[in-house]
Amino acid sequence: MKLSKKKELAQKRRWRIRKKINGSSTRPRVAVCFSNKNIHAQCIDDENGTTLLGLSTNHSDFKDVLPNVLGAQKFGHALGEQMKSKGYTSIVFDRSGKRYHGCVKAFADALREKEVKF
Repeated sequence: MKLSKKKELAQKRRWRIRKKINGSSTRPRVAVCFSNKNIHAQCIDDENGTTLLGLSTNHSDFKDVLPNVLGAQKFGHALGEQMKSKGYTSIVFDRSGKRYHGCVKAFADALREKEVKF
């Protein structure tokens, strides 16, 4: 089954970006995904191939969070708090080929407010 041209180009962007960025156990890669209904984020250690921390708006704590700019800020603050409690202060940000504006920018700024460096 052939993907549409738009999806195919998006996948090529993801692969091109992933060749250049890597996460480690001391500086994990934070991958964020915005769907029409939810926001998903993971802290990933690429050296060992493990997920160190994962968070999604599917969880009952985030029932009121929508995948818009305000929701991305709330979700970014929550992820920042969990990352600080686990001891991750420096990350590599993986926006999955999305443009750095709107929800992605709000999420990243919320992480920076929680003193996470990238």
